[in-house]
Amino acid sequence: MDWNRIKTIFIIAFLVLDVFLFSQLMTKSRQFEVRNDATLEENLKSDGIVYDGLPKDVVNDYYMSANTKIFSEDDIMKMKEKVEYPEDRSSIHVILEKPIVVVEREDFLELNDYVFTHVLHGELYSFWNYNKEENTVTYYQKYNDKVLFMNRSAHIVFQLNDEGEAISYDQTMLDIDTFKPISEKEEVYPALRALEALYSKGVLKPGSTVLDSELGYYSLVNMEATQVLTPTWHFLTKNKDGTIENLLVNAFEGQIIQAQQQTNENTKME
Repeated sequence: MDWNRIKTIFIIAFLVLDVFLFSQLMTKSRQFEVRNDATLEENLKSDGIVYDGLPKDVVNDYYMSANTKIFSEDDIMKMKEKVEYPEDRSSIHVILEKPIVVVEREDFLELNDYVFTHVLHGELYSFWNYNKEENTVTYYQKYNDKVLFMNRSAHIVFQLNDEGEAISYDQTMLDIDTFKPISEKEEVYPALRALEALYSKGVLKPGSTVLDSELGYYSLVNMEATQVLTPTWHFLTKNKDGTIENLLVNAFEGQIIQAQQQTNENTKME
């Protein structure tokens, strides 16, 4: 009897068995994930939650860092309007020569055009919302076309007068030349999983509709001169009572970052 040959046959047989068992395990795992997704979708449907059009692409991203921009004398000299600024020049306050009508024009096209053509690096900012109670219109900076959500160090806030006209704005910015990855590239949570985090915590309310969803960044660490940014899912939702909410979820860890209610506001929608 050729024991070496028998031993080889046994080794090959066990390898084949291991491969078979592994393939069965992976199949069951995939089936389990599908059933989980099916269960989640059934639960969302039973609670009357509408979420059509969620992004489905697999996305990889980094933790990022960026420094606060210090506005230079050259920056300020480019401005045609009157500019005021603190000693450290980390922000600027601009008083418009001619007010811009805002409230009567809900598309905000004129104000958007002003930002794009007159504001320093205005092309890097995206409209966020009109807040009726505070009488302000807010824009947030973008990096690689991703919005820096609710970032006070990267925004433009227009102040309106009682006639609904923009009369001045405050601008802050993260220096576009200082953005850099500070981690290995890794896969972010799919949008549906981020939505599940909101649903499981009761933040996503029954009868609500997801109006918009997008991937951007949120400041995980905000020091005076430097920020650490994490990929973040933003969901714009409308509740049964008509209120609008901005919901943010950490796209690496699935943690709910912020839920900000906005009643009776014009809000960014794609």
